[in-house]
Amino acid sequence: MHAESFGAKAEMAQTDEEFNTLAVKHHQLEDRLHELTAKHYLSEPEQVEEVTLKKKKLQLKDRMEDIMRRHRQEHTHG
Repeated sequence: MHAESFGAKAEMAQTDEEFNTLAVKHHQLEDRLHELTAKHYLSEPEQVEEVTLKKKKLQLKDRMEDIMRRHRQEHTHG
């Protein structure tokens, strides 16, 4: 991740409640994915969970990027 991007995300987490909530949830999903990928074998339910978590994580990331884009537009056009 770029330092500039990280700084912008940290600022958004402090100033935008929705962004902060999404970031916390994204981090929780990432932690759970790490738990799953650390296993040598995943049961079928764990495999389904892994795919579901990846999809949810991507949706959260997309929403966070939408918020950041909106924030940038407000500050450049406002």
